Amino acid sequence: MLTKEKRVDILVLDMPLLDTRRDKNLLGTFIADLVLQVLSFVAQNERENIRSRQAQGIAAAKQRGVRFGREIKPLPDNFPENCALWLNGHISGLEAARRCRMPSSTFYRKAGSLREDSTNVV
Repeated sequence: MLTKEKRVDILVLDMPLLDTRRDKNLLGTFIADLVLQVLSFVAQNERENIRSRQAQGIAAAKQRGVRFGREIKPLPDNFPENCALWLNGHISGLEAARRCRMPSSTFYRKAGSLREDSTNVV
């Protein structure tokens, strides 16, 4: 597309076959297009191989028990009582988060998962 439609010239310094500025005849253009196609195919194949090896490495690490992501911080000691006060409407969620010294979004997420855990235990 670049060489045909937009008429872009390509120059690869260490590969003289890929200098589309010279040899504008049919054979020169054919050779440059052919080399570009081969290089494109090789690059695409290599990218697919890299993704496959990455997925295999991740799967092997998970089998070994490697945990990905950020380390989970333990909840503050006063979290259950502040969560209960919030659930019962005695304090706001922002106040409960402030008392627990955590961001309000984290407080709501942890409180929601705590509530789900308590409703699942029947």
